[in-house]
Amino acid sequence: MHAIILVGGRGTRLQPLTDTRPKPMLPILGRPFLEHQLEHLKRHGVTAVTFACGFLPSQIVSHFGEGESVGLKLTYVIEPQPLDTAGAIAFAARTLEPQRLLVCNGDVLTDMDITHLIAEHERLGAAATIALTPVEDPTRYGLVRTGERDAVLTFLEKPTLEEAGDDRYINAGTYVLEPEVIAMVPHGVRCNIEREVFPALVGKRLHAIGFDGYWNDIGTPGSYLQANIDLLDGADSWVDESARVHANATIGSGAVVGPGVVVGDGAIIERSVLLEHVVVGRGAYIADSIVGERAVVSDGQRIEHGDVVAPGSAPEPV
Repeated sequence: MHAIILVGGRGTRLQPLTDTRPKPMLPILGRPFLEHQLEHLKRHGVTAVTFACGFLPSQIVSHFGEGESVGLKLTYVIEPQPLDTAGAIAFAARTLEPQRLLVCNGDVLTDMDITHLIAEHERLGAAATIALTPVEDPTRYGLVRTGERDAVLTFLEKPTLEEAGDDRYINAGTYVLEPEVIAMVPHGVRCNIEREVFPALVGKRLHAIGFDGYWNDIGTPGSYLQANIDLLDGADSWVDESARVHANATIGSGAVVGPGVVVGDGAIIERSVLLEHVVVGRGAYIADSIVGERAVVSDGQRIEHGDVVAPGSAPEPV
C-alpha cells in the first residue's frame, strides 16, 4: 500500500515552535512526530510513502532520506504554491502510477486500525472512505453523518449542540482514495478535499468508518503537550540520556526533557515539554508549558498555565 502524508502546512497554531521547523518534525518523546506515524503505517502494511511538502521541506528530506532507517520507500514532492488539501494530494498522486492510496494528515497521532479501514473500503466498493473519530465537543469540528452501509449522508460544519444531537463522529484526517477521486481535482489550483471534493461525492460511493481508539491532532500547544504525556504510556516522566539534571532538581509527573537540556539546582519541571538544549536556571518552576529549543529560563523564573517559550539561544559554555 502506498500512502501520501500531508506535511505542507505552516503550523501557525504552534508558532513560535514552528518558526524554525515544520510541525511534523516537532519531537514526541525526543523523536520527530513523523517517526511515530511512519512506524504506525508500516505496522499496517504500508510499504511506500510520498510526503506532500510545503514549508521547510529540507528538514524532512535530510532526516528521513530514502527511508532506509524506517524500512519504507520514501519520496517527496514540493508544492510550487499552496494547493490546499485536495490540491496537495492530487499533486503528489500524479507523480505515481494510478493506484489506490492511503492519505494521512501529518499532524495526527493515532492508533487507528488502518488495516480494517482499507478492508472496509474494499468490501464496500468505495471510491473514497473517510476514517471518523468521536469527540466530546463536536461544535469545534465538522460532523459526518452516515446511513446504510456506512454511506456518507451529509457533512455538518461546526454544529450547535442541538444540531449535533447524539452525533459525535468527525473526520479523522485519514482517507482511502481510488484514482477516480484524484481525477476530480483540478490541476495546479487550490482545492479542499473536505469542503469541495467529499461533498461532491455524497451519494457516489463515499463511505465513512468510525474508530474509537486514540486520536490527537497535535496542531495546538495543548494537544502537542498532551501527545507527549500520553506517549509516556504509564511512565512518570521521560529524560533524554544526554540531558544534565542537577541532583537537587525535581523532574515531576508528565515532564519530557529533551536532548542536551540542562536543569539547574532546585528547579522543578512537571507536565511540560523542554525541547533540545534548553537551559533551566536555579530554582525555576515550569508546569503545563512548552519551552522551545535553546531557550534560556532564568534563575527563579516561573513558566506555567500553558505558556509557550519561543526558541532562543543558549549561553556560551563556560
